[in-house]
Amino acid sequence: MSDSKADEIFREFKQHSISEFFKKNKQMLGYSGVTRSLVTAVHEYVTNSLDACEEAGILPNIKVKIEKQDDTKFKVIVQDNGPGIPKTYIGKALAVILAGTKFHRFVQQRGQQGIGAAGCTLFSQVTTGKPIFVMSNTGKSAYSCNISIDAKDNKPIIANVEDIKDFDAQAHGLYIEANFAEVKYVMGEHSIYEYLRRTALSNPHLEIKFIDPGNEEFVFLRAINEIPEKPKTVKPHPLGLSVNDLLEYAAYSKANRVSVFLADAFSRVTRDKLKEIEDVNLDKDPKKLTWDEAEKLIEDFKKIKWMLPDTSSIIPIGKDQIKIAIENIINPEYMNVIERKPVVFKGGIPFIVEAAIAFGGNSGTRHEDESNGNILRFANRVPLLFDSGSCAITIAAKTIDWKRYGLDMDTQPISVFVNVSSVHIPYEGVGKESIAKHEEIIEEIRLALMEAARGIQKYIKGKQQINYEANKYKTIMRYSKQLAGDLSSITGRDFNKISLDIIKLVEKHYKNILKKDEGDEKEETMHAGDMGSAGENEP
Repeated sequence: MSDSKADEIFREFKQHSISEFFKKNKQMLGYSGVTRSLVTAVHEYVTNSLDACEEAGILPNIKVKIEKQDDTKFKVIVQDNGPGIPKTYIGKALAVILAGTKFHRFVQQRGQQGIGAAGCTLFSQVTTGKPIFVMSNTGKSAYSCNISIDAKDNKPIIANVEDIKDFDAQAHGLYIEANFAEVKYVMGEHSIYEYLRRTALSNPHLEIKFIDPGNEEFVFLRAINEIPEKPKTVKPHPLGLSVNDLLEYAAYSKANRVSVFLADAFSRVTRDKLKEIEDVNLDKDPKKLTWDEAEKLIEDFKKIKWMLPDTSSIIPIGKDQIKIAIENIINPEYMNVIERKPVVFKGGIPFIVEAAIAFGGNSGTRHEDESNGNILRFANRVPLLFDSGSCAITIAAKTIDWKRYGLDMDTQPISVFVNVSSVHIPYEGVGKESIAKHEEIIEEIRLALMEAARGIQKYIKGKQQINYEANKYKTIMRYSKQLAGDLSSITGRDFNKISLDIIKLVEKHYKNILKKDEGDEKEETMHAGDMGSAGENEP
């Protein structure tokens, strides 16, 4: 009886494709709200364009246009000047979930999972029933086509392929049109405009043009003409490896001894470091390592004093570039930028934290006449607009006692900027909008923010001291004539001579205040002359 019942139950047992899974669970890809869904689509296309341009050694120019079709339907057009996609790969690149050039490589890139662009195709298909339209120019050939997904088999459906004969080889790049329903276009903190503004902030080598549904154009100009250095593929670091990680690497090793396996598979493993491993036979075949032996190796790794991880796989934004970008986009009164040394978290993966605090100017957010601070979160140069509450960056920032540094996030114009760079960012979900709450990452962000805050504190204290001294100078000068008159009456000396001597004496004592006033005056004159060279148009 029980066997027949089991047979009956398992008649419904079926294997489903990853595309079918995400078709029913599109919220896991970031398509979980009408506002967020539209930003997610733009985000996926823009990050793909940036990665493609940088890999090809091209300074990126990206154009984004949003066309309104009705209140909940919009067309997204994204065009770049990248290398394009060859015809034989277009289907896999834009319509196969978990296919791509990134996931299997131990090197930093914005996209990681091979889901983003194919997820856009799927979302377009399930909300409008329409395929996406693509034009690609590789410089050697050009074509256009329509692309959709066979969700049952996770395969691309390519239709209406046409070769473009009279193409311009210099106008290489990719052009995508996609229609989306169940979405909404908004302005504000969670808008496409804000996403692109922050993308320009974390990618100062990018020039981006945005045309909104009202056909208004905004341009974020390129601040530097240098393409970021290409990251290199490196080996994982022994610190942070789990027992399972170690055994998986050992299973695929071609080495016949554990010592050779460790030196080949991981970075910073030298002959001297191997001598510090005491609890495991290093002549053993790595494929025969037991769980207990792997555990002992992991414990030995923790006792060894390792060199810092090889970070050639990671290319952070860089202190100078962050300064230029913040000056270009935010134009603060003062800023302090910090770059931490590399640290390893689980899996032997190194990461680098960069942090900056911008004070005054256009920092923070404004509501009528009030200002308050904001947190600008980035991972591998990509802005994170949503899910802020569960993000490691937000959690780290909330642990800081800002008032200790003379800062008040509720009343002052402050922008807290944090970028985490790594080969694999541990995101909270497939939507890639918040960084997982790893203790190592939170602590590194905390240390970076406290260091940045100390620099702002020093500036504010210096500014307060200057204001205090300036007020003293003005008070003394206000009574200088009266003092000169009194001294002239008492001594019988010339009033004008005494007055001049007092002024010289006071100015000598407060010469630093007077120099600063002269500098501020010159700076105001320079800024007035530069009014026409803004890096962006305000909405």
